[in-house]
Amino acid sequence: MTKKPELDFEGAMDRLEEIVRELEHGDVPLEKAIDLFQQGMKLSQLCGSKLTEVEHKIELIALEDGELRKKPFGARLEGDNDESL
Repeated sequence: MTKKPELDFEGAMDRLEEIVRELEHGDVPLEKAIDLFQQGMKLSQLCGSKLTEVEHKIELIALEDGELRKKPFGARLEGDNDESL
C-alpha cells in the first residue's frame, strides 16, 4: 500500500480555505459538515506544527561578547532598544 504524500504548508492552507468556504456556504449535510470539520482540524494542526518546525529552524546568529551564539527567531539582542525599530 502506498502512503499519501504529506501536504506542504501552502497545500494544507489552500484545502483549509476550501473547507471553510464550503462550511460557511451553509447548505452542507450534517454528516459531510462533520467530516469537513474533522479534516479542517487535522489540517489546522498540520499547519501549526509546520509553522513551529520552521520557527525552530530560523535562528539569528548574533555576535555577543566576542562569540557567535545562536538566538531563537524573534529574540532580542542585549542592548537593543525600541527606538531602532
